[in-house]
Amino acid sequence: MENVFLQLSIILGITVAIAFVMRLLRQPLMSAYIVAGILSGPVFLNVLHGEHDVYKTLSQLGVVLLLFVVGLNLNFEHLKKIGKASLFAGVSQVLFTGIIGTGILLLLGFSLLSAVYLAVAITFSSTIIIVKLLSDKKDMEKTYGRYTVGLMIVQDVIAILVMMVVTTLGNGGGDWQQLAAAFFLKTIALIALVYFLARFLLPKILDSIANSGEFLFIFTLTWCFGIASLLQWLGFSLEMGAIVAGLSLGSSPYQQEISSRIRPLRDFFIVLFFIILGSEMTLADVHSAILPAIILSLFILLGNPFILYRSFRWLKFTRRNSFLAGLTAAQVSEFGFVLLLTGASVGHIMGQEIGVFTLVALVTIFVSSYVVTYGDRLYLWLQPLFQVFGKDKYQQHEESVVRYDVWVFGYHRLGWKICEALQEQGVKFAVVDFNPSAITKLRQRNIPAFFGDVTDIEFLESLGLEKAKMVISTIPDPDVELTLVRQLRKQSEKAKIIATLYHTQYIDDVYEAGADFVMLPHLLGGTWMAEILKEGKLTKRTFARLRKEQKEEMVSRVTAEAIQ
Repeated sequence: MENVFLQLSIILGITVAIAFVMRLLRQPLMSAYIVAGILSGPVFLNVLHGEHDVYKTLSQLGVVLLLFVVGLNLNFEHLKKIGKASLFAGVSQVLFTGIIGTGILLLLGFSLLSAVYLAVAITFSSTIIIVKLLSDKKDMEKTYGRYTVGLMIVQDVIAILVMMVVTTLGNGGGDWQQLAAAFFLKTIALIALVYFLARFLLPKILDSIANSGEFLFIFTLTWCFGIASLLQWLGFSLEMGAIVAGLSLGSSPYQQEISSRIRPLRDFFIVLFFIILGSEMTLADVHSAILPAIILSLFILLGNPFILYRSFRWLKFTRRNSFLAGLTAAQVSEFGFVLLLTGASVGHIMGQEIGVFTLVALVTIFVSSYVVTYGDRLYLWLQPLFQVFGKDKYQQHEESVVRYDVWVFGYHRLGWKICEALQEQGVKFAVVDFNPSAITKLRQRNIPAFFGDVTDIEFLESLGLEKAKMVISTIPDPDVELTLVRQLRKQSEKAKIIATLYHTQYIDDVYEAGADFVMLPHLLGGTWMAEILKEGKLTKRTFARLRKEQKEEMVSRVTAEAIQ
């Protein structure tokens, strides 16, 4: 076991060194993980040897957590909003890429089953990479960005169906009618299970534990591995169980918080997954994989964008939006590795396909990162070519997305009164709170509310705070306020930030972090009392009026009984 820790320490050190280079080259870190694995494997340094069961277990954990997050982040509401366009483009791209890819691989001498597996694997684009690149460009909410995210959701749904087909085919013999019946029954059973868990069981459990971030994290892990193991025991695959576990939590109001807490753990194990995957390549694999990898890479870099471009043009998107959306598909997905490994584990393919796919992944991820990042410049460079076909007959305007002028962090104590004032003024605002009861009450009053931990940087980034005019935090914890104010200032230099502290000890630190004003409740209370004293004598009538106003305010505080 000591040898395992030494080996992992060495390969993680190699990975960090390569990751620095990849960051300088503006590359996704997935490339660094695969390269580190190849360097650590028998082709070069041969660092990883022995203890194969340990490495396989670590890889399996990475796969389970990856697929769990895929299921967790399937946003069907987003798919509804963008209509049929992403569905058509997604299905068209998968079909054409799969069919053409199979033909290319058959011409290269692959068997039919190997060609189909590898062609299906290259049809899926990397959601992780695309979302990261679009976020860095601030294009997530642009027309092509939103439809690209919808396209990724369609691909994820198709990927889940493909996994179900593979595991059904891998569970023994039987003619096609029996297999089709088994697939149909499995689909119905999984839909029923997800519906039951999401509708009846999970809401009550989550409401009782969500106010503790640590408890929520432990429950999520238990749920993920427990459901995955249960479905494996019932005859499904472990991968399918992980997806179902994620799907059942995907409709929860706590989905964002769960996702942000589980991602760091997923990222760690997925790093090990790609490193160990790369380390399994041999010199023979590299030699035999070079030619098909180059041909497939060219097809993905040129063919996939063209297929998507034509699909979006058929849907009457502008040339620019169609072009930029097409560029996002010019790389392969981490799901392709999972699919090929699953196919190898059930005996459908021999495993050499993984070597080809690994080289394709390195080439396409490297090239597409620059292509997507500089897509606008590339379009301008190619614009004279587009103009040969005449003026663009389709025009689109960027659709407006929901933006909030004011964000209120913390509804308890001060927050509820602030929200009442914002409502009276007709200001568009949203509330962030870590109390499930407060979130429920706010949503019942049709006030936009988000459940999450304000110290979670990834959660804050997902809210779109960079467009806010004002952010008001009523959370008096100095560590929380410092973290929140610093992150807000990174996202926006213009927004006015009002923080809260109970004591003056950290007030200078909060101002230095970027706050425009810090509320001190005891000083505010003293100021209010001073104003009452200035009004005149404190008679019984004065106290009666103050008590009446106080009671009226408490009645208007709809969530008071749920919070106190």
